[in-house]
This record gives sequence, structure tokens and C-alpha cells, in this order.
Amino acid sequence: MNDQSVPAAGREPKFRVRARHTESTITVYQAYRPEIGRAAARDGRFPASWKRERMTWIKPSFLWMMYRCGWGTKGDQETVLAVEISREGFVWALRHACLSHFVADLHGDRAAWSRQLKQAPTRVQWDPERDLRFRPLPYRSLQLGLAGEAAARYADEWIVGIEDVTPLAAEIHGLVRAGELERAAGLLPEERAYPVDEAVLARLRA
Repeated sequence: MNDQSVPAAGREPKFRVRARHTESTITVYQAYRPEIGRAAARDGRFPASWKRERMTWIKPSFLWMMYRCGWGTKGDQETVLAVEISREGFVWALRHACLSHFVADLHGDRAAWSRQLKQAPTRVQWDPERDLRFRPLPYRSLQLGLAGEAAARYADEWIVGIEDVTPLAAEIHGLVRAGELERAAGLLPEERAYPVDEAVLARLRA
């Protein structure tokens, strides 16, 4: 285990999956242009214009999604979706994932990692989690890139429900801009540590 992933007492571990989840589902976030996002929220599935041949990234962290899409103000990311997927699908994605960048202690040699990355239907990336003002925090947020079989399973099998949370993003953004951080924090989706098998997580830590 990477020493940096071992928390001191009371500290958040550097590598942990945090998410809104139930006994059977986990919620991830994406942002799309309105033609795709609104149709997906209305129908509970992605429309035909959603390109399943492209890699799609899902993020369990609401605030990291807000950082990425600028609270839904960036071009082609104006509609923010909360996508509830099955826990079985999420675990499948983690078990079939490869870390998105080379780590010598994990992969042995760069060529072996490159082969693994090309073959893997999912990839994992860890980025600094963000606070309400988008300042980086000392622990990481998981992103999952889905391609090929994983993207197809995501679209056709894993999705339980899709909610348009653009209004929530706008409301929280307004409070942040007004300096009302406590009220803004109270509106954030509750994200708790998500249980992941240690053997799976150990090979995906950066």
C-alpha cells in the first residue's frame, strides 16, 4: 500500500471512493449539452445522439463535477446529470479498470501498462477533490472512464435513473457567490465512503 494512502487519526485517506449510495445503487455525475442531458433525464436513458463509441467519464463526486463543468456554465456542459447506477455495474467497472497513468510499483514496466491500458474497458484517474470554492483538497476524487463494452453496459444495463440536477448546481453556485458557504454546504448531496474491496483498490491507487 502506498504510504500516502494511510490516514493519520481523524484524517481522510488520500485514495477513497466517496459517493451518494444506497444498498443497491451508487450515484455518479456527468454534464452534457442540453440536447443530450435533458433528453436523458426525461427518458431515463441516453438518446441516440449519445456517442457510445467515445469514452465517457463518470464522477461520484458532485463537487468535482462542478469544478469540471463550472457549475454547468461551460459550453456543452450546461446540463448536469445525477446518474444512479447499479452497484454491480460500478464494481464491474472497477474490477476491469486500469490506472490511467503509469506507476512503476504497480505496473512493472511501461510497455506492460500500455498493453493493459489499451485492453481495459475502463480506466481510473484520481484528481484532487475540491471544496466549494474549487480549492484543491489533500485527498483525491475518483473518475472512471468507460469505453467499448463498459460504455455499452453503462448505457444499456447499469442505469437505474437519471436526474437533471442543473437547478441544484445553480442554487449552490449562487450561495457560494454570495459567500453563504454554510447554506451552500447544506445543499450538497451526502457523499459517504463507498466500500470497495481492498484488493481492487490497491491496484488502482496512483
